[in-house]
Amino acid sequence: MPGNLIGSTPNGVMPASLCTAFTELREYAQLQNQFHDGTIQRAQLAQTSRRTFHLSKRLSASLLSALYSFWVSQNGGLTPFVFYNPFDVASGQQIGSNYDPTGSNTQGRVTVAFRGNWAQATDVARTNVQGLELVEVA
Repeated sequence: MPGNLIGSTPNGVMPASLCTAFTELREYAQLQNQFHDGTIQRAQLAQTSRRTFHLSKRLSASLLSALYSFWVSQNGGLTPFVFYNPFDVASGQQIGSNYDPTGSNTQGRVTVAFRGNWAQATDVARTNVQGLELVEVA
């Protein structure tokens, strides 16, 4: 089926220069029913939150090129890969010190895949890539 992930084994590690361009969001999936008297019934669908990472930084030409090359190398976003959250470090450690280009370090490592299509808008000296996010797959 188009749009399905090729496999759950990560293929590659996102470059460290791009990891700092993303911010983490957490989603808690739930069902909600609102009744006529205004009461709400909620049911949680998962025990843990789902992490997503949104591109929150305007990119220079070199970072845009690096992101596009990496996106293409991941089959246009279909192949999962390793992303290191630079803020998910052990207590007392420096931000970003958890990055490992081999993908062996487990501290801050998240297996993700791209979601969304590539769309960019270029301003003076910087580019915004809208609609592209990283979604935790396993």
